Amino acid sequence: MSSLTTGVVILSWYGSNIGVLMLNKYLLSIFGFRYPVFLTLCHMLACSCMSYGVAASRLVTLQPVTSRRQFYKISLLALIFCLTVVLGNVSLKFIPVSFNQAIGATTPAFTALLAWTVMHTRETPPVYASLVPVVVGVVIASGAEPMFNMVGFLAAVTAASARALKSVLQGLMLSDSHERMDSLSLLMYMAPVAVVALIPTTLFFEPDAAAQAIELGRNGMFWMLLLFNSFLAYFVNLTNFLVTKHTSALTLQVLGNAKGVVAVVLSLLYFRNPINFYSIFGYAVTVCGVVLYSQAKKAAKKAQLLQKMASGDPSVVPEAELLLATQQEAGSSGKGEQGAPDTAALLRAAEKLGTNGYGNGHSYIHIPANGSTAAGQGKASTRSIPLISQDSSRPFSMTRGYSSVYEA
Repeated sequence: MSSLTTGVVILSWYGSNIGVLMLNKYLLSIFGFRYPVFLTLCHMLACSCMSYGVAASRLVTLQPVTSRRQFYKISLLALIFCLTVVLGNVSLKFIPVSFNQAIGATTPAFTALLAWTVMHTRETPPVYASLVPVVVGVVIASGAEPMFNMVGFLAAVTAASARALKSVLQGLMLSDSHERMDSLSLLMYMAPVAVVALIPTTLFFEPDAAAQAIELGRNGMFWMLLLFNSFLAYFVNLTNFLVTKHTSALTLQVLGNAKGVVAVVLSLLYFRNPINFYSIFGYAVTVCGVVLYSQAKKAAKKAQLLQKMASGDPSVVPEAELLLATQQEAGSSGKGEQGAPDTAALLRAAEKLGTNGYGNGHSYIHIPANGSTAAGQGKASTRSIPLISQDSSRPFSMTRGYSSVYEA
């Protein structure tokens, strides 16, 4: 049953992510509703209604805002989130889904650049090297794209950079463990702020949108598509939340990287936009770069985690699902005399974790002073790192090699 549930959750996640992308393109390009800001307003209205509906039902425990300062931070993130979604929809109005996805894959490059600029965070050389094919692939795809449009291209690039900015600021502004939130709680507070911002924006930039919607609404299919598309935008976040509960970080990365490829293939089959060898080659290079980036980030995170473990740094606690991961791995491998998992088990636990996760419970793990605990070396001196109780509802924060416009 557990495997079946996980499979259903993953399929729902794929369906909602790809479905909202395809429907946006269909409405904006084929159906003739060329109002991306108004479309985004509908999405945010649906997200607001669904968020408070889920909160009222208590099916999912959502986290409260604890201070005015935290609300101001969330409001700023909401405005950037809103800008990202609007620009993503603007790009779909002018360029194919395949080209949109190729540009969106450059988000990690913008994230690395902004993290270095804003937070002075340096990545490892392999991480920077992996970003080269990401950028080169997009350059190739852009030069060869038969349906290239400068407005759509600039909108997609700006959306990718804004998505990266939101990611960096979210890590910076909500760094306090008491202010962190899971994606559903964050969406519940961001969506209404986005609605307030989008109403005057729609009236200013798209004053005829409502009248056009009423005109198209004479065809009952339009309202069905618009409502379904709007609520699907919420289910992107709901299924993303569920996938993080049912899979590991590494699995989520692999699924996310594959999702972009699946979306491109389906869009080409349905919309039949022209494509050539160089477009395919450029996108393939970008995807390879994204996969390399994910692997390089995982390796860097694993090395950092093990270094902190060995040094007895207590800050490792909120970064890793340490208790569950190490106990599960250590249970099937060798241990030292004092119950410390061996180095191989720690490596496997860190690799399983991949990126930031969250644990729960109270326990201690014994880490040797020299960082090496092969079986039979039980005399090595150890440090005990307390695993403080962590709230399992905290956000699953991770630097991913893929991006989804609607994920809060």
